[in-house]
Amino acid sequence: MKLNIGIVGLPNVGKSTIFNALTETGKAEVANYPFCTIEPNVGIVNVPDERLYKLAEMENSKKITPATIEFVDIAGLVKGASKGEGLGNQFLANIRNVSAIAHVVRCFDNSDVVHVEGSVNPVRDAEIIETELILADLQTVEKRLEKVSKPAKSGDKKAKYEVKVLEKAREILENLEPLRTNLDKFGEDEIDYMKKTIFPLTIKPLMYIANINEEDLPEGENNPYVKAIKEKAEKEGSPVVVLSGKVEQELIELQPEERREFLEALGLSEPGLNKMIRTGYKLLDLITYFTAGEKEARAWTIKKGTKAPQAAGEIHSDFERGFISAEVINYDELIKVGSLQKAKEMGLVRLEGKDYEVKDGDVIHFRFNV
Repeated sequence: MKLNIGIVGLPNVGKSTIFNALTETGKAEVANYPFCTIEPNVGIVNVPDERLYKLAEMENSKKITPATIEFVDIAGLVKGASKGEGLGNQFLANIRNVSAIAHVVRCFDNSDVVHVEGSVNPVRDAEIIETELILADLQTVEKRLEKVSKPAKSGDKKAKYEVKVLEKAREILENLEPLRTNLDKFGEDEIDYMKKTIFPLTIKPLMYIANINEEDLPEGENNPYVKAIKEKAEKEGSPVVVLSGKVEQELIELQPEERREFLEALGLSEPGLNKMIRTGYKLLDLITYFTAGEKEARAWTIKKGTKAPQAAGEIHSDFERGFISAEVINYDELIKVGSLQKAKEMGLVRLEGKDYEVKDGDVIHFRFNV
């Protein structure tokens, strides 16, 4: 399943620092000048999920394989990107290729770190990028309208349908509003059409990452910048993750025991990046199911609403092709019992067919025959 999250933001807001911490590498260069990141850096990140490790312990699994999610560190954007300013065209092309957006905004003061706009204002910064994405979408819509208007006037049914959807989208974008906050104005088929035909940037799900100073941890409750971006996000229905990129980078350099002590001293129960990963997972409408046994305990990523045969196909295409049934028990129920064997003996493992919709936390053994 190829789903990924693009980390975007103005230059010098901490994107590459956060990306480095996410991937626990120095792969993305960090520097105090605009356009340090030009080519997008890509990192595969494990999804933190304690359930997997408890399952592995319960089943004495020799190997543990977490679910993963891909993050892409994209070049910083400036005003005029939709007209090709800075690295605008490259930025827009890179963001078009991701499934969702993690928009990093700077919520800390530091005279040693240059701000491309001259002052710290996360709402303004967020609106700069949002406006550029809206303008880029507007150009795409207008270009497509030019192409389909003539056949629509000639009576072409498909073209007439496209014109109806595109004109609706154009009206929203001309009001400088992103499509994602106006999806209730479209039918499911219309949304699907836009995603597959014009690939809008502003239709992608988005979360904000509020990058704060260490002193403002754990949640930046008294930070006015955090409060402002949260108010904007709430109006849009977008989630906000508050973290300190600097602290996250320091954490990855510590040993596990030192890490725990450092987190406790800061009043944190876990790294902020864990929240960012889980929020991204949820943003993409993903869930996890598990397979567990002596050889391996593994977490598998699927879209919410996936049926059992297609979930089985994530393991191997033969599992989907030859699907017979699925032996299913949910994680919470299994943990109460203490083992898969005991759950089977107690008759708690259900046999589900091809119409079963897999739930988050299901522990499954697939029966198949090819």
